[in-house]
Amino acid sequence: MTGSIITEILLPLSLAFIMFGMGLSLTQFDFLRLWQTPMPIIGGFIGQIIVLPLLAFTLCLLMDLSPAMSIGLMILAACPGGTTSNVVSHLAKANLALSVSLTALSRIVCVFTAPFIIQFAVSYFSDSHDIEVSLSSISLGLLVITLLPIMFGMIVRRYYRDWAVKVEVYFRRFALVFLLLMITGVVIQERDIISDAFNEVFIACMLLNLLAMMVGVITAKLFKLSHKDSLTLAIEIGLQNSTMAMLICISLLHMPSYAVVAGVYSLTMYLGAGLLVLYASYSNSNRNSVIQPTDSH
Repeated sequence: MTGSIITEILLPLSLAFIMFGMGLSLTQFDFLRLWQTPMPIIGGFIGQIIVLPLLAFTLCLLMDLSPAMSIGLMILAACPGGTTSNVVSHLAKANLALSVSLTALSRIVCVFTAPFIIQFAVSYFSDSHDIEVSLSSISLGLLVITLLPIMFGMIVRRYYRDWAVKVEVYFRRFALVFLLLMITGVVIQERDIISDAFNEVFIACMLLNLLAMMVGVITAKLFKLSHKDSLTLAIEIGLQNSTMAMLICISLLHMPSYAVVAGVYSLTMYLGAGLLVLYASYSNSNRNSVIQPTDSH
């Protein structure tokens, strides 16, 4: 994970490839939903972009995390959404259209918000001056490896729809393999840090995951959204884009130690997601039994 060719070329290209695949799954109608159903979008946006970083910052202070772990957690919170949340929304029978719209919006907005969150985290928690954060370089990096590939994928989807629909599934599979390789690389390189700080990192990741899901539910209640939309916000706010967080740590900041949090979170988020899917299945079955008509013979 330390080679310049890998960290500066292959990893960004791989993420851009994944973002292009996401663009293949999007159409202009996904963004029209932002105007047709504004309240769920506004609620999710507030939860992802504003509340989530504040929640991560509070956890860093309350748990007295080390500087590297604190910065890693803040970077993770600065990267909301991801294709995993869309898959979980499908499994939980949530509002998939809302999930896709929120994921697309968060990917675009975080290009502009993440650099400020990262700069604040490094300046606040770092106990050394060995690392300098450039807002322009991070913004440009995120623009090139996330936003532009998504836009290009959408253009391809518009003019070559049949091909895009056919190959999009392969991009999803590549994303999973890529994530597993990233986790493996981080674990191997930073095994000493993980061994020393696993307990605090694991607890911090689980708390961020579960509390962020609760934020989604509470936000939905405040906005008086439906049960299905409430479930969707819990998933979208609760599941972070650990792949992008690791790329920022390794390729843009050149600090693999920060990526430890994202690596551990990549494992813990599936525990929270699994619990949410089980809850959704239970609540959906109860709702179906309540509305099922009784036999009138």
